[in-house]
Amino acid sequence: MTALLWTLIGGLGAAGWAMLAWHRGETVSAAWLVVAAVGSYLIAYRFYSRFLAHRVVGLDDTRTTPAHRLSNGRDFVPTSRWVLFGHHFAAIAGAGPLVGPVLAAQFGYLPGTIWVVVGVILGGAVQDFVILTGSMRRDGKSLGQMARDEIGPTTGVLAMVAILAIMVILLAVLTLIVVKALTDSPWGVFTIACTIPIALGMGLWMRWRPGQTLQATAVGVVLLLVAVVAGRWVSESATLAPVFTLSAVTLSWWLMGYGFLASVTPVWLLLCPRDYLSTFVKVGTIFTLAIGILVTMPAMHLPAFTRFVDGTGPVFAGALFPFCFITIACGAISGFHALVASGTTPKMLDRESDARIIGYGAMLMESFVAIMAICAASILDPGVYFAMNAPLALLGGSAATAAHAVQQWGFTLAPGQMDALARSVGETTLLARTGGAPTLAVGMAQILGGAFGRAGTAIWYHFAIMFEALFILTTIDAGTRVGRFMFQELAGHLWKPLGRTSWYPAMVLGSAAIVAAWGWFLIEGVTDPLGGINSLWPMFGISNQLLAAVALSVGTTLIIANGKARYAWTTLLPLAWLLLICSSASWQKIFSQDPHLGFLSHAAQTTAAVTAGTIAAARGSRLVFNDHLNAVLCGLFLVITWAVVLASAKVWLQRWRPDPAPDSAAALAA
Repeated sequence: MTALLWTLIGGLGAAGWAMLAWHRGETVSAAWLVVAAVGSYLIAYRFYSRFLAHRVVGLDDTRTTPAHRLSNGRDFVPTSRWVLFGHHFAAIAGAGPLVGPVLAAQFGYLPGTIWVVVGVILGGAVQDFVILTGSMRRDGKSLGQMARDEIGPTTGVLAMVAILAIMVILLAVLTLIVVKALTDSPWGVFTIACTIPIALGMGLWMRWRPGQTLQATAVGVVLLLVAVVAGRWVSESATLAPVFTLSAVTLSWWLMGYGFLASVTPVWLLLCPRDYLSTFVKVGTIFTLAIGILVTMPAMHLPAFTRFVDGTGPVFAGALFPFCFITIACGAISGFHALVASGTTPKMLDRESDARIIGYGAMLMESFVAIMAICAASILDPGVYFAMNAPLALLGGSAATAAHAVQQWGFTLAPGQMDALARSVGETTLLARTGGAPTLAVGMAQILGGAFGRAGTAIWYHFAIMFEALFILTTIDAGTRVGRFMFQELAGHLWKPLGRTSWYPAMVLGSAAIVAAWGWFLIEGVTDPLGGINSLWPMFGISNQLLAAVALSVGTTLIIANGKARYAWTTLLPLAWLLLICSSASWQKIFSQDPHLGFLSHAAQTTAAVTAGTIAAARGSRLVFNDHLNAVLCGLFLVITWAVVLASAKVWLQRWRPDPAPDSAAALAA
């Protein structure tokens, strides 16, 4: 019976892929994309993650986890499997699986779909699982600490510096997207703000009444729904709306304050319950969206491949290879996940067997989020998609000029089509809403409106905007805490007490330092003449994938050092692919002669424009500074990553030895 069930699941997944492959020159339902992805995920979790758990890492519940051995009520806290799943999923699922797939839809729906599904099964979920298990077996050590211990002190410190620098960039970009979504939005700000006291109440409830997780969850979800509904009333109130209407700079300072607060409070009080609560909204919305797709069977109007695979697309510069795999910075594989998997999560695992569902399973769930984002973008009319995501300079600034520009790209768009769409979702304009979030919200509103009633399309749209902000914000709190751990590790080399993660003065100093670092980049992005996304998103994608390469190098070292060399291919294959795409993308972003693609050529073009008087000096100097900074950081990250990989390879050759019995389930011991 079990064999028949899994054969059926595999057959459905194969049928989904077949439908996507056979349809050419005609529309295909998004439902087939969902079926193909879900079937692949289920097969991968049932068989491949089981292989990893038993053969590669050897999970063993007789071992005592650090959460029990080092329990201190602050960072090391034994946590229920599903509560921890919620915390981990909320922490890793940020902007990448929402924004990246929407932007990458410029190439068509098929390239991103293949990368998201195949990449997560063979790369992203493997990385998360191996690093989580390795950190758990080493008392919750961070990725940088494991690199230092396993590869060598010099390389380890170099990796720790690079990881911390990359972390700062990641947090700045994630926070910038939240700022873009919540600026001048009292509804969104009020709802997001309400999640903080609700989470504090849940944390206290579960602390004072152990085992009553279900009660706390029920109350928290109800209060969150009330906050969502009340947000509309607040936005329409002449008294309260101005209070919650914040400028981009003001909102940035508030988010910096929240990041600091989340980093210094006990994990059980704010971080874990808030992420757990957010997961209900995230997972609930994603599954509701999937049901809506299966019910309405919407056609995907974007083609499988567009003519922009050659790199001439208006949304962003760069050809299908390697920039599809850089633009989708999460959903398939993400280096940021390795920081969470070696930061907060391994310190809270109740049993070793929980690592499989949390490490491998949560990453599959994030990949499913990316699939929903691809569906939401693909059901839009191609003309609408490009009008929403192309820069305003290319669109001309009006509905008429935008329609003409889209027609030049080979798609149709009526002059009044964008105005009508904007009115239907309660917006004044949807032109040039680059960044992915509004596009995803419009797609979600159309799917949910078609399934549950189009009369509330505007409500669905604003709910989707808030859903995206909540999705991303939960990554900031966990990321800041992980960044604080990494800062303290480095600072501990200068003065040992600073390295004590449970010493409160060191916690406060480390939290302030990491928030100040990503806060500086955030303010720079908020005040950037190009809006921040164009300047920082390429760096986000490249640095995130380079960080994944570092994590896979460490993971490979762990496997080989513990007598599992025969299984090193599980991490070496995705590592080789990441090095290929990251090296290619970095070289092009730095040295390409196309000013739309290369940092240095764009800086030269801007300098010439300032000299000619076509660009204001202040604006030009800011653009040139950002280009030069991006080029230096991109080159630095690439060099350090290759240094870590080569040092790791030397260790692999030194430690390579015949494996023990092939069927051994021996664990990754320290």
